[in-house]
Amino acid sequence: MRFSSHLGLGGLLLLAAAHGVGAQELGRLFFTPERRAAMERQRTFNIQEAQTLQGTTMSLDGVVYRSSGKTTVWINRTAQTEGESARTGVSAVVSPKTPGSALLAPGDETPAQLNVGETINRATGERNTRLGGGVVRTPAKRGR
Repeated sequence: MRFSSHLGLGGLLLLAAAHGVGAQELGRLFFTPERRAAMERQRTFNIQEAQTLQGTTMSLDGVVYRSSGKTTVWINRTAQTEGESARTGVSAVVSPKTPGSALLAPGDETPAQLNVGETINRATGERNTRLGGGVVRTPAKRGR
């Protein structure tokens, strides 16, 4: 009994020492070290970057409705919460009555109602669902 308790205690000490030697804080994953450092500076100094919509296309990549009633939309792969139109240059209006879509208005351009996954060419108004000619089908409701 005595031998096993010493062995268990020694194992725990070795495990703790090994963990301390190789442990590094993960920080923000999925970004380059330079981008993580820039994000950390922004967070530390509460810097709000002014962004503008770049490129000829505008896409709606996602919409999240939180239980608090606040929403977040992803426009051209950039998250935007309510009231950030001054920062991003794009006004986004969402409604629970039309889930999965948003009315986007970049600057003085004509607003466009987009569904999640849809892209619009800002110059021509041509839309692309990014399905490559495919179709999304939902199962029919049973019992009706």
